[in-house]
Amino acid sequence: MMPLDRRTMLAGGLALLATRAGAQTPAAPRVRRIAPGLDRMIVPGTQPEVIATGIRWAEGPVWVPAGGYLLFSDPPANLIRRWQRGRGATPFLSPSGAAGTDPKLVREAGSNGLALDRGGGLLIANSGGRSIDRVDLATRRRTVLADRYDGKRFNSCNDLHVARDGSIWFTDPPYGFADGDASPLKEQSVNGVYRRHPDGKVTLIEGGLTRPNGIALSPDERRLYVSVSDEAAPRIMVYDLDAAGRPGAGRVLLDAKAMKAAGGPGLPDGMKVARDGTLVCSVPGGMMLMTPEAEPLGLIESGAPIANCAFGEKGRALYLTANDRVLRLALRPGWQG
Repeated sequence: MMPLDRRTMLAGGLALLATRAGAQTPAAPRVRRIAPGLDRMIVPGTQPEVIATGIRWAEGPVWVPAGGYLLFSDPPANLIRRWQRGRGATPFLSPSGAAGTDPKLVREAGSNGLALDRGGGLLIANSGGRSIDRVDLATRRRTVLADRYDGKRFNSCNDLHVARDGSIWFTDPPYGFADGDASPLKEQSVNGVYRRHPDGKVTLIEGGLTRPNGIALSPDERRLYVSVSDEAAPRIMVYDLDAAGRPGAGRVLLDAKAMKAAGGPGLPDGMKVARDGTLVCSVPGGMMLMTPEAEPLGLIESGAPIANCAFGEKGRALYLTANDRVLRLALRPGWQG
């Protein structure tokens, strides 16, 4: 843990960044260098390129190495799109979530977070279907892997991370419901963080968060990170895991309240962790690169919320789903290779 005075100084600096980000809408997305450590990840002067536009709400990107393409969700459009260089973004899977939902009850019927399992299948946090699904990329055949805990249906599965043993860690806030926690569809008493074990058993990992969202494990899988998209208490939590993957008491890694209050667009949302432990996480103001101790290195800004990200092209690029656009940022060769 950082000393208190260090934390206070850090919070003030982050609030200043959020003020700058919220006070203007850059003509083009950009990288703001905060510390010299960013230079080993991104060549100075490199800026993001816009690769797709016209999306209702871009989410959950994942790079598919076998095909050399990016998949990303558009939850309100109930669509997954595929992007390939030279071909642009085209529809890939519709419906991506649940078909025939009542818009008075279900706000986002489509998929949200995406990932690949160890066999190359597409895993979907199905917001509208309230489940974790697997889709065979060759046949588009869908299998529901989990849709209940303790006999009750999930809320609206949001994001997921696949561990080395095949476990799927995922979050289940009520964002897919039109009425949130007050929805008549809500069966779970909590907005949980869960783990689906390789044998199919589902365990509740954390049931005390108001709005669990993005989720990731550290490279050694001894730390669990969870973003909390709570307007009143936006933050990123961290949990130490024992050898069996059981979490200890959570603690706040990054308090984003000052950043939000200063006008930074968005909330803590999706995240990824690089091979060296660097966190790339959505915060008010954009997508932040920071150390495992929450020391900021850089901020990617687009003038709007950036919901999620994914590494691709053998670690040579970072893809970002940024409101109605998708961005690609070239990374320094070798950092993620």
